[in-house]
Amino acid sequence: MTETFDVVVAGAGPVGLMLACELRLAGVDVLVVERLPEMDQTVKAGAINVPTAQAFYRRGMLAQLNERHASRIAQFDAFRAAHGEEQAGRLVVGHFAGIWLRSADIDLDDPAFAEVGPVDQAWFVSQQDVETILADRAAELGVRVRRGAELTGFTDDGDCVTIWLGDTVVRAGWLVGCDGGRSLVRKLAGFDFPGVDPLITGHQAVVEMTGAEALRPGWNTTDTGIYTHGPMPGRFLTVEPDGPPADRDAPITAAELQASLRAVSGVPVEISAVRSATRFTDNTRQVTEYRRGRVLLAGDAAHVHSPFGGQGLNLGMGDAMNLGWKLAAVVAGWAPPGLLDTYTAERHPVGEWVLEWTRAQVAVMRTDPRSRAMRSVLTELLETRDGATAVYKKISGVLHRYDLGGGHDLVGTTAPDIELSDGTRLGEHCTDGRPILLDLTDSPQLRSLATPWTDRVRVLTAKSVRPRNLSAILIRPDGYIAWASTTTPTGLEHSLTTWFGAPSRPD
Repeated sequence: MTETFDVVVAGAGPVGLMLACELRLAGVDVLVVERLPEMDQTVKAGAINVPTAQAFYRRGMLAQLNERHASRIAQFDAFRAAHGEEQAGRLVVGHFAGIWLRSADIDLDDPAFAEVGPVDQAWFVSQQDVETILADRAAELGVRVRRGAELTGFTDDGDCVTIWLGDTVVRAGWLVGCDGGRSLVRKLAGFDFPGVDPLITGHQAVVEMTGAEALRPGWNTTDTGIYTHGPMPGRFLTVEPDGPPADRDAPITAAELQASLRAVSGVPVEISAVRSATRFTDNTRQVTEYRRGRVLLAGDAAHVHSPFGGQGLNLGMGDAMNLGWKLAAVVAGWAPPGLLDTYTAERHPVGEWVLEWTRAQVAVMRTDPRSRAMRSVLTELLETRDGATAVYKKISGVLHRYDLGGGHDLVGTTAPDIELSDGTRLGEHCTDGRPILLDLTDSPQLRSLATPWTDRVRVLTAKSVRPRNLSAILIRPDGYIAWASTTTPTGLEHSLTTWFGAPSRPD
């Protein structure tokens, strides 16, 4: 008997698991399939941005992030103290092209950082930590995850998708490819994937080596490239700007890693064992649309670029949060017309700027005189308060917003984590993944207008601790504001219909 699901997600990495959790939270019958039998331990992204941390906070997983952040900071501090830079880890909040951004240079009182929620101690978290937290969350929610089950083919039959997992066949209403930069789902579905070819070869690894004491910690620029050492013993990253690797798929050997690190650092290290290694380039591409029929893409399956700053992980998490509630609404049958098309409309521009910024980082990592001159200028700018603040606001994600039409200035931005008079914060009310209409003035008119949608939208009546020129906001499940008002609820019914479908008829 062929199994049937509402949605099949290909890929059990962080993006696939986050998407599956969002779908399951909304009652969707979802299956996650993953070709790998165990979680991939290859060293990857090492930090998350504000929107990613906010997503975990709103779903009740902030404590797990904080725990892992604290552990990594302690490890970072110990490593840098051993190299004569005591507690430096607490000063570094990110980098651009390997140029450190330090908290002392950033204006954290900038309005862009206001009311982001209690996520300031939840950024130094590895991709494996994120995946572990989400795997536990998926198990709690009852998400079915099949490891060692490789998707080998599928057909979009118009009203469903037939999917082959080797000799096993399953059917689903929708298929989402979260299967990485070399996505089979993307290739088989025929998505256009334009972009630019790579110019660099990069390695990131955790190894056992001797001679490492001569390597400088942090990011270092040399005549032959860029390398970073730490924040854990044996971990390094190299960037060689002399072209892509001859064979991207060849096994990574200790000899290759040793040659790369020696070439860039000039230090005669000896690598005796490889614990984790990856080879990367700055191949930069993005699909033109995130949906074709009943097949959708999220994460690296939809966009690839160099890994600097861990932007790929964060971009994918944003995809999952944006798509999850919309696809769940389609499955439930209440989605308004065109809701699923807003996934591409909203996420594609965010992907474009990430690709642009990663290309810019590669440009200032090159070794030619003009690029080095630009790097010198940029370094000076990032040592100024205005320069560091401007760049950090971008890479931290606090400036992310969607074009959701006119109206209030808050529309399209992520909801502020308002402190409420009952002692709670707004983010704490988002754990069930439902839309929220926050009524700050106890308005009978507003509640009456919202009544036909209360089967989908929760009305929360509360007062803000801090006085504000705001009467109500309508918050989508992904945390973004769909409507806001400072006075009367003009336009509320239109926004409710636009995002959450037609009003329910009274019994």
